[in-house]
Amino acid sequence: MNIQLITDYLSRLSVNNNREWYHANKEDYKRANAEFEELLHILILEIGKFDSSILHNDPKDLTFKLVRDTRFSHDKSPYNPAFRAHISSKGKLPVPVGYYLMIKPGGQSFLGGGLFADMFKDATAMIRDHIVQNGEEWERIIHEPVFEKYFTVQGSALKNVPPGYEKEHPQAEWLKFKSWYLEYPLRDEELMDAEVFLLKAAEIFRVMKPFNDYLNRALKGFQMPVRR
Repeated sequence: MNIQLITDYLSRLSVNNNREWYHANKEDYKRANAEFEELLHILILEIGKFDSSILHNDPKDLTFKLVRDTRFSHDKSPYNPAFRAHISSKGKLPVPVGYYLMIKPGGQSFLGGGLFADMFKDATAMIRDHIVQNGEEWERIIHEPVFEKYFTVQGSALKNVPPGYEKEHPQAEWLKFKSWYLEYPLRDEELMDAEVFLLKAAEIFRVMKPFNDYLNRALKGFQMPVRR
């Protein structure tokens, strides 16, 4: 397993972000992608030591394409020079929430978890309702010392508590959120030793698990919208 091969390819793609270069170097992509899938395979086994619900996943089903949707973006670069994956009990779907990995050279790599997608209004409502009913548990999880060592809960939020919720609720600030997620940034040098990186990533995800479990209890019964 060679993470250097992954980061070298992504660095070159970042400098040569065009279709001609991408297709001329397709074999390099295939080699880098194979290394990433091998990395995911071992990471799944490590996570499986404390969360067996993800062990059935095939790495090939967890990754995201490099191709960008540029229709509504000022940046017309055709590729996102990053290898990304989401590992959960239902694969790479955003719900249930799971463990997210992005490798992107230049200090942009990170480990993540929680609900990143705030476009699912039903999911947002379910989590808000769960926080209303289970506020003490929420506070216990996010203020656990080892959790605070690694994470601060992030997410897009409203300016005011949304209608239907008490403005004076103890968790009122959290009810303003539309998504609740975690990011642990990775320095490029942390990726160089694959064995050390995998152990560190598994430890970060282990600390994250109670947060993910809380959100997934809130999201029980959630159905992904059907594309029409």
